[in-house]
Amino acid sequence: MGFFALYILVPLVFCLAQGSPQLRRAIDRHGQCTYTFSVPSPSEGSCTEPGEAMTFIRDMQHENTARTQEMAALQTRVSLLEKMVNKLLGGKEEVTSSQAWTNDHKELETLRMQKDEWEGQRVSLEMAYSDLLREKTSLEEEKQRLSERLELLQGQCPPVTEVSRNRDQQASPRQGKSATVTHCTTVIESYVSRWGADGGGYQELKSELTALPASRMIPENQSTAKSLENTKMGGSCGEITLVGEPTTYRKADNIAGKYGVWMRDPEPVPPFNQDTIWRINTVGADIRQVFEYENLDQLTKGYPTKVYVVPRSMESNGAVVYMGSLYYIRRKSRIIVKYDFKTETIAIQKELPNAGYHGQHPYSWGGYTDIDLAVDEIGLWVIYSSDMAKGSIVISQLDPKTLDVKQSWETTIRKHSVANAFMACGTLYTVGSYSSSTTTLNFAYDTHTGIQKQIGIPFKNQYGYGSMVDYNPSEKKIYGWDNYNMVTYDVGLSKM
Repeated sequence: MGFFALYILVPLVFCLAQGSPQLRRAIDRHGQCTYTFSVPSPSEGSCTEPGEAMTFIRDMQHENTARTQEMAALQTRVSLLEKMVNKLLGGKEEVTSSQAWTNDHKELETLRMQKDEWEGQRVSLEMAYSDLLREKTSLEEEKQRLSERLELLQGQCPPVTEVSRNRDQQASPRQGKSATVTHCTTVIESYVSRWGADGGGYQELKSELTALPASRMIPENQSTAKSLENTKMGGSCGEITLVGEPTTYRKADNIAGKYGVWMRDPEPVPPFNQDTIWRINTVGADIRQVFEYENLDQLTKGYPTKVYVVPRSMESNGAVVYMGSLYYIRRKSRIIVKYDFKTETIAIQKELPNAGYHGQHPYSWGGYTDIDLAVDEIGLWVIYSSDMAKGSIVISQLDPKTLDVKQSWETTIRKHSVANAFMACGTLYTVGSYSSSTTTLNFAYDTHTGIQKQIGIPFKNQYGYGSMVDYNPSEKKIYGWDNYNMVTYDVGLSKM
């Protein structure tokens, strides 16, 4: 029916377009009433023929079908868009979309953390590989030196069998033998004193040899030594007798905090005070950020008061805060930098003469820990080594205003054989291992007397990677950074 009506109406429309229509009524031969419409035409045959009308109708049907399909596709797209909008903004699926959004966000954060961790592991592996190459080279050089020295000793000392055959000889030959043995002992001891030993067992053996000199003082002016002896120490002071169990305050948020340093200023200046805490994450090639916290509570909550960006990047975790300034080692150099927190500028920077740097003489765990700054009751110190000291620890007291070296001491403790070191009451203490949970403070060197000795005070690396150990003289505490974790240890001191 619809098609028939369309068949009639289309020619009618075309005809109407040609002029004014006329309506006529008549009765046919069967007696029925008929109506006739006629439209005048300017030219003959201008009305559409039935065949042309059918062609036009088919074209319109095709076009209508195409438009219907387009409308269906458009409706499908609108439905999809409505679902996406509902998913993102709420609607009936508000709870589900919110949960999906949260899950997507968590997954993104997890991927970011994994990327940071992989990057940090890559950096750590590169550092470890570099340390291994340097250690290999050092061991080969040491092996060559030992071989040369062994040949020299074999030429200077008689074999044991020869000494045994001379036991029953007369007094004068025996005296000659005794002199020879004494000479050999002196040669061996001088060799050990000069070259030290790489392993911890050799370190223990050296500390038990009473004939071996404990240290060699580097000559300085006598007035400096006298001022050191007369320095007034704050509070009680003496030798460390015990180190308490670690107390954990916070764990770092990401891979950048696997190693780090945190501390209080033992002698703060306004606007800072005894409660102010400083923190630095030390993983990465461009370490510049220093976080200031108002107090310990703000540190544990992760709310820094201010973040400083130092103009020169620092090396590893040997930094300290003292008298309102940050003292740190400039990257890939032996330059010590003093950064004033109040003015946020570098106050002074000075090179530490002959000091090894950037992996030449680090602690056993690596990390470019060649130069380590420390603070105790006496003042500002630097712990390092040099080629002249052949890897043994050198201690220097610094003037905090000028960074000039006041006085230096050279120990026989191999820097690479200990995990860390710090100063307390003018005495250097070393930590035996950075990974063992049951290690010890294994050596002590007293700058007042020049005496070095082996000790065995228990020290705990609770989290298995102690990269920072520093002493705070105002609190009598050790601050540590152990595998992302910021910890402290109470310290027991004997009375002087």
